[in-house]
Amino acid sequence: MSDTVEGGRRTVRFRNDTPIMHFFSIQSAAYAVTRDRWRDVDLAVYYHPTHAYNVDRMVTAMKGSLDYFTERFSPFQFKQLRILEFPAYRSFAQSFANTIPYSEGIGFVATYDEPDKIDLVTYVTAHEVGHQWWGHQIIGAGMQGMTLLVETLAQYSALMVMEQMYGPHQIRKFLKFELDNYLRSRGGELIEELPLERVEDQQYIHYQKGSVAMCLLKDVLGAEAVNRALRGLLSEYAFKAAPYPTSRDLIRHLRAQANPEQQALITDLFERITLYDAKVTSAVKTHRSDGQWDVVVDVDARKLYADGEGRKTDATLDEPFDVGVFTAEPGRRGFDDSDVVLFERRPIRSGAQQLRVTVSVEPTFVGIDPYNKRIDRNSEDNVRGVDLSGI
Repeated sequence: MSDTVEGGRRTVRFRNDTPIMHFFSIQSAAYAVTRDRWRDVDLAVYYHPTHAYNVDRMVTAMKGSLDYFTERFSPFQFKQLRILEFPAYRSFAQSFANTIPYSEGIGFVATYDEPDKIDLVTYVTAHEVGHQWWGHQIIGAGMQGMTLLVETLAQYSALMVMEQMYGPHQIRKFLKFELDNYLRSRGGELIEELPLERVEDQQYIHYQKGSVAMCLLKDVLGAEAVNRALRGLLSEYAFKAAPYPTSRDLIRHLRAQANPEQQALITDLFERITLYDAKVTSAVKTHRSDGQWDVVVDVDARKLYADGEGRKTDATLDEPFDVGVFTAEPGRRGFDDSDVVLFERRPIRSGAQQLRVTVSVEPTFVGIDPYNKRIDRNSEDNVRGVDLSGI
């Protein structure tokens, strides 16, 4: 690094400790600055002096993200990490090498204090910090599937931070938001919907569908198996020039961590367009003489494959689904871990079927895939209130 002044012009030259892309941004303003540290990394948020509402939330998200990603993926490559506010003429944030320009409209003047609202500040911050790995440690080859390696993996990374901060039973509202946006957007596709492995910068696929797909994969394979695959991908390709990785390389690492029974799920999530129709058609509870409750749940389920133009064919469904019994409706205001009476996996097949459970607390809601981990065409009928037997 050098800092010189000649002919009234100041020239500063910097040299990075690690390779970076020829991709940078410049912001200049009369900023207020909040500083902190994570291990040996200097953290800073640069913001308009009157826009401090969410600064502490951003710092907390930066620390939580660096904790999770460094422990599970690979070391953070810089000694600084900075967020910089810019005016709301655009509503996005973007990750450059150790700097994150962040719109005032989505991060600095927005309020997220209501408990039933998505904490978008933490979510976006974690997503952009995730890009320090997915996009700045590795970058995909310029072909179909590239944004799976960048955007989908940043989405997964952000959701893991959210799960760490808010708990697994609170993640439903994030997944439902992503699922519903994907379903709306695919209906407006003008050319061709592509599977995740061949996505062509279609945001509803690499962002929304990718979030749901990666969370289901994590639940079935286990978080450590998925993270081992991501560590392997980084170990093979981080900071390396061409040939760059493709989506097939990610799938190769995921398959290496999956057992034979899990290989079909990887095919369904990444190589096909897979849809589900799973719903609770009725639920009845009976109070037993020993104080416990018998619950009978009628379920109808269906699995389909779609082509790029939306034509669907039925597929055989025989998979384990999450089944939940609750004292409050998942996703509603006030719902927390104490409302979960039972949560377990049960085999679900094509067609109508009946599930029976016995619980010690009176249930008010039951659900099949209640946290919307699958691409279900109607996310509203997965959960249903429980009727009292004889009424």
